[in-house]
Amino acid sequence: MTKTIREEIEDREEEILSPFATLSSKSKGRQFPEKECSLRPAFQHDRDRIIHSKSFRRLKHKTQVFLIPTGDHYRTRLTHTLEVSQIARTIARSLRLNEDLTEAISLGHDLGHTPFGHAGEDTLNEIVPGGFSHADQSLRVVEVLERDGKGLNLTFEVRDGILKHSKGKGEILCEDPEAMASTPEGQVVRIADIIAYINHDIDDAIRGEIISPKDIPDHCLKCLGKTHSKRINTMVNDIIRETLRSRKARLSISKEVLSSILDLREFLWEHVYENEAVHADFHKATKILKELYRYLVDHPNFFLTLTKMESLYDSLERCVCDFLAGMTDRYAFNLYEKVFLPLPWVVL
Repeated sequence: MTKTIREEIEDREEEILSPFATLSSKSKGRQFPEKECSLRPAFQHDRDRIIHSKSFRRLKHKTQVFLIPTGDHYRTRLTHTLEVSQIARTIARSLRLNEDLTEAISLGHDLGHTPFGHAGEDTLNEIVPGGFSHADQSLRVVEVLERDGKGLNLTFEVRDGILKHSKGKGEILCEDPEAMASTPEGQVVRIADIIAYINHDIDDAIRGEIISPKDIPDHCLKCLGKTHSKRINTMVNDIIRETLRSRKARLSISKEVLSSILDLREFLWEHVYENEAVHADFHKATKILKELYRYLVDHPNFFLTLTKMESLYDSLERCVCDFLAGMTDRYAFNLYEKVFLPLPWVVL
């Protein structure tokens, strides 16, 4: 019997990928059984579903660090996602891991991020019963919310990587197996995420005159490099070299480079993320989300009409939370204006 194109690709994976790589043909499967595509292996299919999702498109109008910047070159949540994907794929290719799986996790890892960046996440975590985490919400997006409540029906490996990509101020490559992705590809995305954001957030902070190049800790520059591209290159090369040297399924990084990455992250928290100039308007964004949440919970019929839902699929509070988390910055502004501000009187 003639093999399908998908089966031929799966055969090539077995021939060329590392023994540590996650093979498409060995996936633990999807939430719900479905017929396999004749062209695309499972992880490639997942990647395509994420790219074509509504939540992925909305990332272009969600804050990364700077709230609705006027400059054209500041990062958004979408450009951050693309930079993570590029870095992760470079590492995966060099280690002969599964690039399709790596890319699918990369592109899906921030689908659950709120409008207004981490200020939005902190606000929802404060006001919503049960709390809120963007990693949990990203998983909820692909499992429950996309495709009008059907979800994307992604593979276990992609969902696992999405859920466990986030580290906050915690360890990058921790020893706790419950906190780390079960695949090396998921681990690659976890570290690519921090490589991307500590470098592009420095770039944006310099562009926004929040910091200057001379403010960056000197020992970090000596270790990693004085330019954006050199720092990324140093980090990526170190991870690849140390992982190949270890000959293990787990990613490795040298102590010197890891220490510099952690110091840069701490520098960003102190001088950028918690900088008053950056946070100047975030209290207004917090007010917008809090008041919209209260209004929608108090007016369920209006909420159902607004969202064009016939009935709630979960508790009212969780449905409102999902709606708010999915908003772009500008949609949240516009809805707040519609709900709370008087409209101009129009005489025809």
